[in-house]
Amino acid sequence: MANTDTPNGLRPVKTVSGKPYTGAKRSFNALATYGTALFIGDPVEIVGTSTTLADGRIVSDIEAAETADVIDGVIVGFAPSPTDLSSTYRAASTAREVYVCTDPDMLYEVQEGSTGTALTAADLGLNIDFVVAAGSATTGLSGVMINNASEATTNTLDLKLVEFVNRPDNVIGYSAKWLVKINRHRYANQVAGV
Repeated sequence: MANTDTPNGLRPVKTVSGKPYTGAKRSFNALATYGTALFIGDPVEIVGTSTTLADGRIVSDIEAAETADVIDGVIVGFAPSPTDLSSTYRAASTAREVYVCTDPDMLYEVQEGSTGTALTAADLGLNIDFVVAAGSATTGLSGVMINNASEATTNTLDLKLVEFVNRPDNVIGYSAKWLVKINRHRYANQVAGV
């Protein structure tokens, strides 16, 4: 049975110790000057500036993380937009409060790509990069996947392969779902400030 090709970015599932994800999040801001759309499941990084929101809270500004960036977390939602209450994503060049899971011990379910050699159980424990792909304006979900042509012991790769998702609709091969931990997390290692 082939896996269904349904990328949806990184979805928080549980911590390394096995505690389920409870919806914990922090608020950040996407600036109106940032011209890239953001989706639930996108990894993000802070950019070194902050914004005072309408209610007086001061939050860090973020943008989508790319391979080799230090990652602050993963988008899990958005504050309601006063101009578009039905929007499930943050449109490009639109100021929006963004909710991010920043737990450095969180494991995320993510789909494997189909450009390299399919991952195997022997790859568990290796590090791996992600591939940025466009999200869906319909579902609001990210298109980010893991790059199955990048797995290695290299300590600077973005993610760590921790677990295979064991369920009947998931088998080893292209588009398989894996649990990963962010390897280049701002709140987990000795990382320089922004």
